Amino acid sequence: MKYFAIPLLFFFIFTACRKKNNDSSTDNSSNSTTVTPTGNGIVSSSTPFKDFIAVNAFEWDVTQESNHEVIDEAKINLLKSFSGIRHYLDWMRIEPAQGKYTFSPGHNGGWDYDLIYQKLKDVNIDVLLDMKNCPDWLANTYPVGERDGDNVPAPYGLDRSDPASYIIQAKAGFQVAARYGTNKSIDPTLVTVDASLRWTGDRANTVKIGLGLIKYIECDNERDKWWKGKKAEQTPEEYAANMSAFYDGNKGKLGKNVGVKTADPNMVVVMGGLATADPNFVVKMIDWCKKNRGTKADGTVDLCFDVINYHLYPNNAFTNGGNATVGVSPELSNIGSVADKFIAMAKDNANNVPVWITETGYDVGTQTPQRAIAIGTKTSSITQADWNLRTSLLYARKGLKRCMFYMLDDVDINSTIQYSSSGFVNSAGRRPSADYMLQTKNLLGNYFYNSTLSADPIVDLYKLDKKEMYVLTIPDQKGRTGTYELNLGDSKQAIIHTLQPGKDVTLDKTVNTVNGKLTVEVSETPVFVEKL
Repeated sequence: MKYFAIPLLFFFIFTACRKKNNDSSTDNSSNSTTVTPTGNGIVSSSTPFKDFIAVNAFEWDVTQESNHEVIDEAKINLLKSFSGIRHYLDWMRIEPAQGKYTFSPGHNGGWDYDLIYQKLKDVNIDVLLDMKNCPDWLANTYPVGERDGDNVPAPYGLDRSDPASYIIQAKAGFQVAARYGTNKSIDPTLVTVDASLRWTGDRANTVKIGLGLIKYIECDNERDKWWKGKKAEQTPEEYAANMSAFYDGNKGKLGKNVGVKTADPNMVVVMGGLATADPNFVVKMIDWCKKNRGTKADGTVDLCFDVINYHLYPNNAFTNGGNATVGVSPELSNIGSVADKFIAMAKDNANNVPVWITETGYDVGTQTPQRAIAIGTKTSSITQADWNLRTSLLYARKGLKRCMFYMLDDVDINSTIQYSSSGFVNSAGRRPSADYMLQTKNLLGNYFYNSTLSADPIVDLYKLDKKEMYVLTIPDQKGRTGTYELNLGDSKQAIIHTLQPGKDVTLDKTVNTVNGKLTVEVSETPVFVEKL
C-alpha cells in the first residue's frame, strides 16, 4: 500500500461508503439493454474517447514513498493507463495554518505539488484538482464532538446561505488557481507563499504565478453528505452560495484575492460530485444562481460552475429498495437512464453545461455489495475489466464529457466494505481493468463517438478524420456470445483488435471481408474492428 494510503483511505471510504448504496434511489426504472440505434441522439461527439478513461488518485500514487519530493517512475507507468486523474487534494496540504499557503513542498505531508503536476502534464495526464475537506484549524471552530474534516467548509456558526461565509475556502481557491492556472498577469502582491513554515533543507517555497499545470478544479466532494448530519450536509442553496464564493468571489464582491475565476478566468470550475445522483439538486442550485447572480448578456443564468458533476455506481440498489447487494453490468443497471436525466436537465436548465461523472466502478472482493461477479471462466477481476470499460463506452454513448473511476489502488481486497477493492492496480502491477484501459486508450483514445448501429449486440461507430473503428459487445452478465455482420462498405480488409489481460497491447488480426461484409464474434468483452 502506498505511503500513508491505508489510514487516509480507510477514513475516506468509511465516511463515504455507507451512503452510496442509495445513489440510485432517484430512478427505479431498469435501463435494461435498450440502446437507441442513434446513440441517444448524440452524433459526432466532440469529446475524444480518452476523456472517458480517467481515475481517482492521490499524491502518493506519483511520488516515492521514502521521499515525497521525488517522482516514482514505476508509479507513473501505472498511471499511463489513463488520460487523466482526479486528484484528491486535502485542503490542509496546501494551507496547514490559516492564510499560510505552501506548495513545493506542501508543509502538511511534504509533497511537492509543482513537481507532481508538472510530471503529469509532461506525460499527457490531465488533472482535475479536487480541493476537499476542512483543514484541522477550520474544523476546530466546531464544538468538540462535531469536529470532522467533512464538515461544511465555513467556520462554525456562520450563515451557510451567505457566500461570504465561505471566503476562507475561496481565498485558497484563488491561490491554487493563481499558481497553477494560465493567468500570468495577476498582481503578485495578491499571491502568497509562507516560507516561515519551512524546515532546514527545503527548497525555497517561492511565489509562482501562471504555471499552466492545472485546467480543472473541483469545489470539495459530495457536499450532499446526508449520512454525516447537518454539520457536513449542505442544501442545494447553501452549496450554491459556497460555489459562488469559490467560483469568482461571488461575482467579485468578496475581494481581489477571492475565487478561482478571479485568479484565472480560463480555469474550469467543476461542482463537487453529488453522492446522490439527483438532477433536482442541480436545478435548485441553478435557481439560486438565477436569483442571486442574475443572468448574462445572452440571457443565460450566470452559473457558479462550469461543469455538472455526480457520482453513481452500477449495482442492484435500483431494483432492491435502494439496498445494494452486488454490482450489475452497466447496461443492466440504471446508470444510463440517470445519465439521460442529467443530460436533459443540463440542456433544459443550464445551457448545455458539460456533465461529468467522477466516481464509478466495481470491487473485486468477494463479499462487497459493489462487487463484479465471476462469470463462467472469467474471474471477478476480468469481469471488473469488462464492466469498467463498458461503463466508459456507455457514458460516451450517452453524451457525457468525462468519466473517472474510483480508484487507482485498493484499500483492502479482503474487506466487505464497498469500494475497498475497486482498484485498477495492486502490488503486482496492473489489474486487467488497467490493461484494458491502457489498450483501449492507445487504440481508440483519439477517436470520437459517432453513432450506435445496433442495440444487442451493441455496435458503436467511432471516427477519427476518415478512419473508422467499431466497438462491439453483448450487454449482458451471463457469458452470452453471438455474431454480428458488419457492413464495411468497399473495404476489402479490416483489423480485429482483441483485448488481452496482462498485456500492453491488443491482439491484432488482419482479416478479409466478403463483399465488404465481415462476420464478427462478439462476447461480453468489447472487441474492436478497424476498417481498412
